[in-house]
Amino acid sequence: MSQYVARLGNRRGRTLGPFTGTPRRRLGGVRRPRRIAMLSVHTSPLHQPGTGDAGGMNVYIVELAKRLAAINIEVEIFTRATTGALPPAVELAPGVLVRHIDAGPYEGLAKEELPAQLCAFTHGVMQAWAGHRPGHYDLVHSHYWLSGHVGWLAAERWGVPLVHAMHTMAKVKNAALAEGDAPEPAARVIGETQIVRAADRLIANTDGEAEELVRHYEADPGKVAVVHPGVNLDRFTPADGRAAARARLGLPADALVPLFAGRIQPLKAPDILLRAVGHLLDQRPELRSRVVVPVVGGPSGSGLAKPEGLQKLAARLGIADVVRFRPPVGQEQLADWYRAASVLVMPSYSESFGLVAAEAQACGTPVVAAAVGGLPVAVRDGVSGFLVDGHDPADYSRALNRFADDATLADRMGAAAATHARSFGWDTAAAATADVYTAAIHERRRRLRSTHV
Repeated sequence: MSQYVARLGNRRGRTLGPFTGTPRRRLGGVRRPRRIAMLSVHTSPLHQPGTGDAGGMNVYIVELAKRLAAINIEVEIFTRATTGALPPAVELAPGVLVRHIDAGPYEGLAKEELPAQLCAFTHGVMQAWAGHRPGHYDLVHSHYWLSGHVGWLAAERWGVPLVHAMHTMAKVKNAALAEGDAPEPAARVIGETQIVRAADRLIANTDGEAEELVRHYEADPGKVAVVHPGVNLDRFTPADGRAAARARLGLPADALVPLFAGRIQPLKAPDILLRAVGHLLDQRPELRSRVVVPVVGGPSGSGLAKPEGLQKLAARLGIADVVRFRPPVGQEQLADWYRAASVLVMPSYSESFGLVAAEAQACGTPVVAAAVGGLPVAVRDGVSGFLVDGHDPADYSRALNRFADDATLADRMGAAAATHARSFGWDTAAAATADVYTAAIHERRRRLRSTHV
């Protein structure tokens, strides 16, 4: 069985469904879908990752859609219009169309306010569908709970299966909140529970996430499929190496460079990195002249309440001279930041997978990450990086100290990291996702036949 696709057993340990170790085959004569409707209400695949609510999910949707199109599954992505400047439909790639739906004001609408716009968004999706012949879409794939509610109605109206990916879960996030961070509201918990019951299939990034769906939301194990996200292995590569990347970015060739890349919000815990660096320099002040800490990303979520909070923290810790704040960058330049770093630091409180960790490793950079969510899958502890239990800055400081003490550690672990990352390819992830689609269509047709007997 492919390492990318697995099914949970039921509560008695029996394995269900087509992903049981048997060779892949056409299920009951059912072919792969020809065209799917993909829903991403709150963030557009055209948005720059690292800005606003755009992050790993944006990368996931873009890369998955492109690879599905490459295996002859057309994808139409519905997302909320956030500017009037874009046309109603944009071709993202051959076989991938992004449809912009008017739902609320273009600007100034926080993600938390979007539930009130789901009716308008659904109306826009139905208007787009009304211009097609019946059977235009074979399946709906929704991302995040807001999209799940639109997908629920659309799938019922069109008579097609609903496949849903949670990406993050309110109950999981609330169980591991950063200090001072706001919990996810009860309305989201209720909404997620409804979607879990309504979906024909649920896609989880890891076995751990699948188990959380069953434990926290009472998901039917037989409906849960595990598909690891991929990495764009053409873009994220070691390329010409660390020294060349540092020269391009203006970083010292011999510096210790612990990198944070991502949205700046309490959930991602960039403050832990700064506190760890402060601790390291308190213990070893002689390192100050050769430590550079790039923070690449923009405020997001609850981080928008204090957009300058991280800069002020660096000043209070006395490390403002070694921290370099940079705005979000495109994927090509992001790959250079990964290559330039001695180590990527990812102290998140919750991660469904951790695409940033996989991307950095693909560039030949080891990772120090919190042992949460999917990060123990993305990072091989002691091989491609180090996993840290908890969020004590002193523990992260000790990990950084290992790289400071051993000038060859970043290169040795980086080589292992690049090898590890090659197991996360989008082509494999897309093929596995297509298998989930085919199984959902097969199961729906089987149920319809049984009701007409």
